[in-house]
Amino acid sequence: MALSGIQIYKMLPQTNCKECGFPTCLAFAMKLAAKQVELGSCPYVSEASKKQLAESAAPPIRLITLKANGTEVKVGNEVVMFRHEKTFYNKPGLFLRVKASDPDLAKKVATADAYKVNYVGMDFTLDGFAIEADGDLVAAVKAVRDVTKRPLMLIGNDAALLDSSLSLLAGEGTLIYAADAERSNYEALTDVAKKHKAALVVKADSLDALADLTQKVQAKGVEDMVLDLGGKNLGEWLTRSTQARKLALKSNFKPLGYPTIFFAAQNGLDKEAVYAAQAISKYAGFVVLDTFAPEMIYPLLVLRENIYTDPQKPIQVQPGIYEINSPKPDSPVLVTTNFSITYFSVANEVEGSGLPAWLLVTDAEGMSVLTAWAAGKFDAERIAKAVKGFDVASKVSKKRIVLPGHVAVLSGELEEELAGWEIRVGPREAVDLPAFMKQVLN
Repeated sequence: MALSGIQIYKMLPQTNCKECGFPTCLAFAMKLAAKQVELGSCPYVSEASKKQLAESAAPPIRLITLKANGTEVKVGNEVVMFRHEKTFYNKPGLFLRVKASDPDLAKKVATADAYKVNYVGMDFTLDGFAIEADGDLVAAVKAVRDVTKRPLMLIGNDAALLDSSLSLLAGEGTLIYAADAERSNYEALTDVAKKHKAALVVKADSLDALADLTQKVQAKGVEDMVLDLGGKNLGEWLTRSTQARKLALKSNFKPLGYPTIFFAAQNGLDKEAVYAAQAISKYAGFVVLDTFAPEMIYPLLVLRENIYTDPQKPIQVQPGIYEINSPKPDSPVLVTTNFSITYFSVANEVEGSGLPAWLLVTDAEGMSVLTAWAAGKFDAERIAKAVKGFDVASKVSKKRIVLPGHVAVLSGELEEELAGWEIRVGPREAVDLPAFMKQVLN
């Protein structure tokens, strides 16, 4: 039975040393009870208490980390069924499946590896690659590792072949697919996973069989597991995914307390995007795609980001200086906050007009213009700091900056902060920006 925050607090040193990153031992205990921190964060907890707290310290869904050459993907450690209850923490990893027998293997991986799209100041990419052993797996691993440094999954049933391939990935965190209850191959694959400190996918066609298999694998010394829930269709997989999540979180049922993996093309490529979107939403840890198509991957990455953004915090844009319609040195500098809706409102209106401009996005902790101004998060000092911090002066020949109309009151203060700059007050609404830029700024 999991312990409450007060019960955990009684077992802690109660020194309030703050070395765990929290102001008091009670605050740390509450986080530990919510399974949001590791017990190891407390340097002074006694060995006796560690044993008693082991259950409360362990996350309900185990954290699995795949890593390679400085890049890593973390999944698991989730603590709620629904995002609005608190938040989701570790985004599902998106992996592209490639075949060892493909003569264009290296080229396909290199193309997918180079894919990067910028979304509100964040760079989105694929997380890794899954290599299917339908050919020379060792040669395929060498070829893939020559063109990407992202984490890998190895898909195959030959334990000896997987062993040889994993020897090429020493020091990495790799995922092996799969110990299958129907194939009775779990012992051989568990030995390989244990030898190379790899995570192991366990597969069965029912939750009961899956729970039985995870316990057998754990008894042989492998703790890092990922669940393949099986299922004949999307509805069956969704049911099992929800049941497994609920059993792990609500009932603390350890045999199913692991992240899951989902193959989006299992029912055909024509439904791959829909299946992937469903898996991202409920509740896959890894989503494996068979198709590399930017027009499909981009919305999946955006969907994932939206779902795994903390609902208690505003969706924010990365502060910085953004170029709209290839601005020139004499183009105006527009100012706004880093609230995503505000940013998109301004950027879309200006971009749609075809008029070039620099858009300076200031850090207002994700608040809109008026809200941030009222809270003291959007003032002349912060705007001036952003102008200097992002070296806006080096990008423009005409030092002209446009304030949102709702904060016209800041114009005088900003003139004092930015000597030599022309301060203009723009319209109150983003929709009026194009006309303002044509009639007033030109």
